[in-house]
Amino acid sequence: MNQHQQRAEAVRHLVDEARRLEKMGVSYATLEKIGGLLSALAGRAELFPLEEFPLGPDGGIYRLSEDPDHRFALYASAGGRPAKVPPHNHTTWAVIAGVHGAERNVVYERLDNGSPGGSHEGYVQLREAPAREKTLRRGDFICFLADDFHHIETPAGSGDALHLHFYGLSLEHLPDRVSVDLATGAAKRYMAMGKILTPLVSVPQVKAMLKSSEVFAFFDVREEGEFSLQGHPLFATPLPLSRLEPRAFALLPDPDTRIVLMDSGEESLDPQWRGRANRAAAKLSELGYTDLAVMKGGLKAWREAGYEVFTGVNVPSKAFGEVVEHENDTPRIDAADLQKLVDAKTDLVILDSRPMPEFHNMSIPGGIDCPGAELVYRVKDLAPDPKTLVVVNCAGRTRSIIGAQSLINAGLPNKVIALKNGTMGWHLAGLKVARGETRNFGPQSPAAAEFAQAAAANLAARMNIKKIDKAGLARLEAQGGALHKLDVRDPAEYAQGHMTGFRHAAGGQLVQATDQYVGARNATIVLHDNDGVRATLTAHWLMQMGWNETYLLGHKPAADELTTEAEPRFPPGYTLPRPASVSAAELTGALAETLVIDLDSSLRYRDGHVPGAWFAVRANLGKTVPEMLATQRGTKRIVVVSPDGEIAALAAAEAQAAGGGLPVAILAGGMKAWRDASLALETGHTRMADPPTDVWYRPYDFKENIEAAMRRYLDWEVDLVPQVARDGDAKFAVLKLSAGPPSGH
Repeated sequence: MNQHQQRAEAVRHLVDEARRLEKMGVSYATLEKIGGLLSALAGRAELFPLEEFPLGPDGGIYRLSEDPDHRFALYASAGGRPAKVPPHNHTTWAVIAGVHGAERNVVYERLDNGSPGGSHEGYVQLREAPAREKTLRRGDFICFLADDFHHIETPAGSGDALHLHFYGLSLEHLPDRVSVDLATGAAKRYMAMGKILTPLVSVPQVKAMLKSSEVFAFFDVREEGEFSLQGHPLFATPLPLSRLEPRAFALLPDPDTRIVLMDSGEESLDPQWRGRANRAAAKLSELGYTDLAVMKGGLKAWREAGYEVFTGVNVPSKAFGEVVEHENDTPRIDAADLQKLVDAKTDLVILDSRPMPEFHNMSIPGGIDCPGAELVYRVKDLAPDPKTLVVVNCAGRTRSIIGAQSLINAGLPNKVIALKNGTMGWHLAGLKVARGETRNFGPQSPAAAEFAQAAAANLAARMNIKKIDKAGLARLEAQGGALHKLDVRDPAEYAQGHMTGFRHAAGGQLVQATDQYVGARNATIVLHDNDGVRATLTAHWLMQMGWNETYLLGHKPAADELTTEAEPRFPPGYTLPRPASVSAAELTGALAETLVIDLDSSLRYRDGHVPGAWFAVRANLGKTVPEMLATQRGTKRIVVVSPDGEIAALAAAEAQAAGGGLPVAILAGGMKAWRDASLALETGHTRMADPPTDVWYRPYDFKENIEAAMRRYLDWEVDLVPQVARDGDAKFAVLKLSAGPPSGH
């Protein structure tokens, strides 16, 4: 257990014990017991290195723990310069303990008969109580009840200081605190410092973590377009602040796994306390995550350290696909040569390894949709004759390579080749793509099942895939930590019934975009399907990618173990806000006096939005709402719009805070309700409060210069192999059928 893990465990123990003690009643006796626990934690000074809690120009109060309901809030408070905080109360209990340096606590008696806690502005008469004064050094502690007044100061010459401050309620939720002018007795509201920070880790520390076997999440909270275009560390997982709450739980179901957050690190965009990484930490704390840190300096510091910066999305998976082709020399064919074979009536089948929506949008003429993990499972139904040439394609390269190599690894007797550059290569060759196709597979035949199960058994033995039963799953669950339980079947099968607790992740997509499903590096992954074939094929790829703790659940569930309900999207206990709402009919009659803010992606905004609506990024509303109001004069209210109303509900309070007192509502049912009502739509990037860098635009998402975008994308994929080698963090170990165990990369 490393230092950070020890600190997180010790903090959780403190909070759990304090929660138990508080149930006995809040008194000085109870707080003395809590103080003893806090003192023991503070005495372990090595867990609180000063460099992780620096004192900056905006202060230095760092959140170590806070319950989702804002109870039991623990902070590390940094001090250094001689400074004095005015006398104040807390309106909740408080315990302070010394870690580094010194902190002088001056305690006061209250002499007037004002209302307890000073819950209103007025007059408070205080007198110092010298007998209770205490200067805290390592291991010392002091306790306060809700109505006690004190002030703190850093004594001159005490050096850098760090102390633990533990409260019954978070500093940001104590609106009735007051501070007092000792000379006049004037009391005024002492609003909580809004600059609560998150402990820091350095870029070299994160780089070392990536090279280790530590289980942790490394989340980049910038918008997806920034992540893609400006670049990111290879194993940073995108979790945009604008869409954090609906995505976090699926990416990281364990609330106690260590999380490192990063943003741009640019002072103009992400100053430390107002930066997106620090703001994301606060939201994750509200969701119940307990072990949070921010990478100091963000992408800017990573780049300045000389480490590799990767552009694009799903990079680990795509880089892995390129390495597989490089190591195995996966057979491939150019589009023009494939067209010649088609023209010559060659006995062949074209299998498209993408999900149906992508296939429906654009495909190779004559192709059959058979997504990644379905290939081995169903190939004998689609190419029963071993003389039939099997061609696997996707939109670009990765799923073509992985799909073709899956069939080769499975021992399919047919000749198998990947279509080089997929449908993009087909388009660039001047060939016509098909649109609107829906041809796919039917029920699996006994012959296909026999081949698939034999192939899966062979691969499982070759790769030493760990198989567990239901008791084994229970043991993994009992161990705690980052555990991802994933059902890799076809979406329709999953919808008809799946084991409770298992999320859907179609096997091919899980390999193609692992960072959309698994947010913790070195996490434990348990895969499940109906007969083990698709789970085995998926596991054999994940293990080659470095996911060593991958297990196959060999349990056939009984009917009462299955559910058709979707897995929860938010942690237990979290509920969506319920702001005021307006119907589509109400909104359409009041557009002239309404500022409509569309928080959907810029891509979908371009393709259709409420007439007059502005596109905006949720994370930037504090800046852009005033700007939009200044441009759109005469606004009487603000309506926030998102696809189904969910993101709008989360953002309503943020729009309210920036809206200058204007009423704020959300569009009930979101844009879906607007479209269902057949109301007018406006298209184009007509009113852009933010640039369209919120999402990654695929080459065929562009309206112009599509061919140039396709060529750039395909060149980018090929160039990933040497860049991954330079980076050095990948743990790829590619299976070579002719050379024994997998080879490291």
